[in-house]
Amino acid sequence: MQTLGVLRILGVLLVMFSTTLLPPVLIALIGEDGGLRPFLIAYVATLLVGGGLWIPLRNQRRELRVRDGFLIVVLFWTVLALFGAFPLLLSTDLQISTTDALFESMSGLTTTGATVLTGLDALPASILYYRQQLQWLGGMGIIVLAVAVMPMLGVGGMQLYRAETPGPMKDNKLTPRITETAKALWYIYLGLTVSCALAYWAVGMTFFDAVAHAFSTVAIGGFSTHDASLGFFDSPAIAVIAICFMLISAVNFALHFTVVRGRSPGAYLRDPEVRAFAGFVSVVILITITMLVLWDVYSGAGETLIHGIFQVVSIGTTTGFTTTGFHWWPSFLPVMLIIMSAVGGCAGSTAGGMKMIRLVLLYKQGRREINQLIHPSAIFTVKLGNKPVPDHVINAVWGFFALYILSYVGLSLAMAATGTDLVTAFSAVTACLNNLGPGLGAVAQNYAGLEPQAKWILTITMLLGRLEIFTLLVLLTPAFWRS
Repeated sequence: MQTLGVLRILGVLLVMFSTTLLPPVLIALIGEDGGLRPFLIAYVATLLVGGGLWIPLRNQRRELRVRDGFLIVVLFWTVLALFGAFPLLLSTDLQISTTDALFESMSGLTTTGATVLTGLDALPASILYYRQQLQWLGGMGIIVLAVAVMPMLGVGGMQLYRAETPGPMKDNKLTPRITETAKALWYIYLGLTVSCALAYWAVGMTFFDAVAHAFSTVAIGGFSTHDASLGFFDSPAIAVIAICFMLISAVNFALHFTVVRGRSPGAYLRDPEVRAFAGFVSVVILITITMLVLWDVYSGAGETLIHGIFQVVSIGTTTGFTTTGFHWWPSFLPVMLIIMSAVGGCAGSTAGGMKMIRLVLLYKQGRREINQLIHPSAIFTVKLGNKPVPDHVINAVWGFFALYILSYVGLSLAMAATGTDLVTAFSAVTACLNNLGPGLGAVAQNYAGLEPQAKWILTITMLLGRLEIFTLLVLLTPAFWRS
């Protein structure tokens, strides 16, 4: 374990994160909203700690190993959440506990969108912006950003990239150098954010709201500057724009890069994961709209279509925006949508959940086992896009699925042990493990009413889901710490 190298990288990354506290400082100065002091204190503290770690170790240049990459990612997300909670904890406008501040910070960075805050419409603009920015930074992963813009790190960036990026097939690089790969991803990410903000602004949002909601839309986060989320605007045009960008952001960013570089939109149609994701979402939309019509939930066909499609896309991509909410919908619809979030978007996207590619591979592997039983002497190969999938990838998918189920059950029971009712416990764990946000029961609107112990459990759950289980759990194995 390269301990000094790990601490050096952690210091550099904290210094980088400290610069992200300057925009809220500027907003507080311009708006005179009283939020200046908390952000200044947090900026100075983060900069001093980061500099204190980096400066004495700046000459440490030993190559990091894969295990070091895992440790840096987990440490940084944990430490980042702690420092990210400082402005929230120090704010006199919020007056929240340490538990709530850390919960909100972790929820933002992991793009979960679960909140303990109420009265958002009356909060200072600096705090509202900061929450949205946390989600935007966490969306693509600040580790990838660090590798892209900080070649001075002097480490094999692929170690960090593989530990950070979601999905089972992490060795595929868009360009020969990992730095160029990370830059390519961020160019796509930034371009989508700007496009989304301009679209929101064009249909009636204020410039501030447009930027804020573009951050959380492209990051698939779900935080809003209003308690009513996107329902505050009561605009079909805004809902349609959100639907489009949520779907785009739920697609593999490597695929976006391939399409842009090759100018070949047909690549989307040829990708098996995108086809499966589109089919899955379409089926759920059809079921949802049918049920809403049968139960006569909304007065007109237009209202039924816009709310039905919006909520399915929002929950299915694990964004978590709401228009009128879905927890009060009839029959099995709320439970179906919560379960749907476990699928999430495509691998390599900013979405949460298990990722569609894993579900596709599990299905194909299941079919192979059935065919093997029927034809014991035959040899069947699992293929994805007419290419055989290596057995180690299939095994990794099964391992992830097993750990996902075990984590889900264990965390749900832990939540129930805090005195939370079963509906709230299971839906809260589902929402946080899949980085969704809204749940059912007591957490349908926000998480403010939960016990502190429950919030700590869910804080860990959000991190576990963001790092896709393996990255965090590998640190708990004795073999990881052996030299």
